[in-house]
Amino acid sequence: MDDAAFARRWVEARAARGYGPARLRAELSARGVARDLIDLALSALEAETTLARARDLARRRLPGLRRRPDRAGARLRDYLLRRGYAAAVVARVVQELLGDRPEGASGAE
Repeated sequence: MDDAAFARRWVEARAARGYGPARLRAELSARGVARDLIDLALSALEAETTLARARDLARRRLPGLRRRPDRAGARLRDYLLRRGYAAAVVARVVQELLGDRPEGASGAE
């Protein structure tokens, strides 16, 4: 399999499991895929699709975080960042779902 096909399939499969562009980029880079092929494979992920996936992932995660409402925003933010979503996407999703400040802080800065 050529690197371009591998990168496309990797992005499709991992994005379907909820991984964001930053994590996908890091994983492909660690596997030795060239930067231009990574960019090409990631270009298929549209911004709206990425936001929708982050939102869906957060909604599934949220019930487990409600036990500690004082930490829900920070924990949700950290979870989405670890999954590879951009800070702007994470801030928007946390704001939409919890109404927290855009940075998703729980009060401590």
